[in-house]
Amino acid sequence: MTDIATQNNPLHDNASPTIPAGNSGRATFIRVGLRWLLYLILGLFALYYLMPLFVMVTTSLKSLEEIRTGSLVALPREVTFGAWSVAWSTACTGIQCEGLRPYFWNSVLMAVPALVISTLIGALNGYVVAQWRFRGSNLIFALLLFGCFIPFQVVLLPMARVLGIMELAGSIGGLIFVHVIYGIGFTTLFFRNYYVTIPIELVKAAKVDGASFLRIFFSIFLPLSLPIIVVTVIWQFTQIWNDFLFGVSFSQAGTQPVTVALNNIVNSTTGVKEYNVDMAAAIIAALPTLLVYVVAGKYFIRGLTAGSVKG
Repeated sequence: MTDIATQNNPLHDNASPTIPAGNSGRATFIRVGLRWLLYLILGLFALYYLMPLFVMVTTSLKSLEEIRTGSLVALPREVTFGAWSVAWSTACTGIQCEGLRPYFWNSVLMAVPALVISTLIGALNGYVVAQWRFRGSNLIFALLLFGCFIPFQVVLLPMARVLGIMELAGSIGGLIFVHVIYGIGFTTLFFRNYYVTIPIELVKAAKVDGASFLRIFFSIFLPLSLPIIVVTVIWQFTQIWNDFLFGVSFSQAGTQPVTVALNNIVNSTTGVKEYNVDMAAAIIAALPTLLVYVVAGKYFIRGLTAGSVKG
C-alpha cells in the first residue's frame, strides 16, 4: 500500500513539470517582440544621433544653388567636391585665404609630440606611484588628480605668464608644453590604475636579479601596457586635437591649430555664405579623431576594462 501511495503522490514524481505548449509559444513571442522593440528604439536613437553628420556630409557635396533651392536632408542631385577643395586650400580665415591646409599640419605638429610625451611621462608616473611606494606618493598622486579637475579658464593667465618667461608664447612648442602639462594628470591616472593590478612579485624578482628602475619599466611593464596605451592615445589625441581654448589663447598667426582656423572660416564671410564650404571644413577638421575611433574604438573599450579584475 505504501508503494502504491508513493507512486500516486505527485510530490514524489521525479519527472520535471511540463510547460503547456501554448504558454511556451506565448513567452517566446513576447521575448522576441521585446527584442525587436529594443532594436527599434536603438535604431531611432542612432538615426537621431547620426542626422547632423548626414546633413554635414550631404551639404558639403552640394552646390550653393542646390543648397538654396533644395531640402536640408535631401541627397545631392549632383555630387561635387568643389567645396572640399576650397575648404582645404583657398578658404579665407580672415585676411589670409590659404584654407585649412597649413593649420591642419600645425595641429599634427602639435598633437603628435604632445601625445607621445604626455603618454610616456604618464606611464612613468603611474609606474612609480603604483609599484614604487615612497613617503608622500599618495599626496603627489592626489595633487595630480586635482589637476585633472581644474577648469581650463583658471590656468589661462598663469600659463600665459609661464610661456612668456620660457619664451614659448605664440609658438607650436608652447602649445605642446601646455597640452603635456594638462594631460599628465589624466595619463598618470590611467597608467596607475592599470599598473596596480600587476603583481608586485614581478618587481621584487627583477630587483633580486639586479634590474634597475628603468630596466624593470621598459622590460616588464611597458610590454604589458598595450591596452592602456591605446586608451591613453585615444583620449589624449582627442583632447589635444579638438581643443580650441588653448589654441586660440596661446597661438598667433601662423601657429594656430585647425580648430581655430575652422572658427575663422565659419565667421569670415565677405559675400554669399558658403554653407557647403563650412561643412566640408568641419568634416576635414574632425576626420583625424573620427579615423582614430573607427580604427581603435574597440580597443578603447578593451583597454578600459583591462586589469579591472585581478587574477
